[in-house]
Amino acid sequence: MKKVLTIAGSDSSGGAGIQADLKTFSAHGTFGMSIITAVTAQNTQGVFAVQDITPDIIKEQIKAIFEDISVDGLKIGMVSQIETIETIADGLKYYNPKNIVLDPVMVSKSGFHLLKTEAENTLIDKLLPLATIITPNIPEAEVITKLKIQRLEDMELAAKKIYNMGTKNVLIKGGHLDGEAIDVLFNGSEFKYFNAKRINTKNTHGTGCTLSAAIASNLAKGYGIEKSVLNAKEYITTAIEHSLSIGKGVGPTNHFYTLYKKAGMLK
Repeated sequence: MKKVLTIAGSDSSGGAGIQADLKTFSAHGTFGMSIITAVTAQNTQGVFAVQDITPDIIKEQIKAIFEDISVDGLKIGMVSQIETIETIADGLKYYNPKNIVLDPVMVSKSGFHLLKTEAENTLIDKLLPLATIITPNIPEAEVITKLKIQRLEDMELAAKKIYNMGTKNVLIKGGHLDGEAIDVLFNGSEFKYFNAKRINTKNTHGTGCTLSAAIASNLAKGYGIEKSVLNAKEYITTAIEHSLSIGKGVGPTNHFYTLYKKAGMLK
């Protein structure tokens, strides 16, 4: 069984962060492991508080995993402060894992800043060059590139600019733009486009976490970048189509819908 690691924050409501990643890893038939960077108090209505884990404990978590278990794929999510980012970067440089997916989580859907402004450049300088692929949405890509993204051509320009910062592949998610939802993948030489129908649901909590974790799972299983993104897109689309109306706000996706269906647990 392939082993996949998430380095991210904990979501107490279970829809995003570490919890969403572990569910996604399991849904893909991989063994999930976690390094927790922060504990959040959040639910379907928003993020209300964050407690960062100390760099020393993050360092010890990294050491505990890599000195015992092989890591076939890795996803990085919420890393809120400079010291956290530097600790993770040092650990990854030392252990040199493959298949690193960087999801630059910056602002929650409710507007809570999960990445401190002063840490943005550190993420770009320290983690982006280590990534096999980075998966920003439109607002995150705008922060990284300082560009205004309003159309497909802007996404392509931003992807090129992010690629030139040192990552191997860039996937810019187009869900924030009007019209058809198109994601743009750039590998340094060519673009690939992934179209997806818009699904009429408000329950999209944790979609970015889930997509990046799905890409990491597919890379760990030996698929190439394009196929991993395609498989992950199909997975998240199904999870959103059958999303769950849990809580009073933005509900989570259904990470195990396909497995439950195969097991005959759904009517």
